[in-house]
Amino acid sequence: MHSAWAVRIGDDGLAILTLANPPLNLWDRGVQTGLAAALEELEARTPRAVLVRAEGRVVSAGVDIGLFRQIADPAEGQRLFTEMIELATQVNRLPCPTVFAAHGLCLTWAFELALACDFIIAARSATFGLIEATVGLTPSMGGTQRLAERVGIGRARGLVMTAARLGAEQLWQWGGIDQVVDDGALAAEALRLAETLGAGPTRAHAATKAVLRGWARGGVEEADRIAPAAAGALFDTKDLRGALDTFADKGPGHAVFAGH
Repeated sequence: MHSAWAVRIGDDGLAILTLANPPLNLWDRGVQTGLAAALEELEARTPRAVLVRAEGRVVSAGVDIGLFRQIADPAEGQRLFTEMIELATQVNRLPCPTVFAAHGLCLTWAFELALACDFIIAARSATFGLIEATVGLTPSMGGTQRLAERVGIGRARGLVMTAARLGAEQLWQWGGIDQVVDDGALAAEALRLAETLGAGPTRAHAATKAVLRGWARGGVEEADRIAPAAAGALFDTKDLRGALDTFADKGPGHAVFAGH
């Protein structure tokens, strides 16, 4: 069965997850089941970093409206959105850095998936939006709350309720995305960032993500509760032991990390 998603993992441990569901990369059941299978593969193969990208003129123009028109009642709608938010949560909990490369339109579920990643790098002409209000819905893949984490609750409320579309520069100024590059440089810059993160201390990056998830749940107090065990466990990693020895011999900046 053809999948809209392709997973490629290089010898360096960098995974590239690519969407191709032409012409507009709309979310449908095939995209959903394909993403679930791709995430299962990533969890099993434990890459050191993941780059999420899309082929075509846009990342996605949104959802195939036929999917929603087939939903018969609230219970069925709740099941669909539970499945979708679980996929975004899986992405957010991958124990390695994740980079999302955005170009063209990045609307609804695609923006929500981007917000579940650790870093969002965008082409200068990219446009973002959680525009579900145009059909009487609210975002249900975690986008509203993750956008609020980045830009604040007031701006998130305004963007969602007005179904506004924002350009990459404006969203970057608000802290909604991490980097804006010229359109022709997106592929190379996104790959460079993912490679840099993938060459780092993978277990330490996973610990950082765990602490920040704790902060998102319960603020500084919850992060403080998690941090000692998360950081302390790193003393059982080859990366930390090797980096300490390298630091003692050569000083900072010379450690090479293997990801374990």
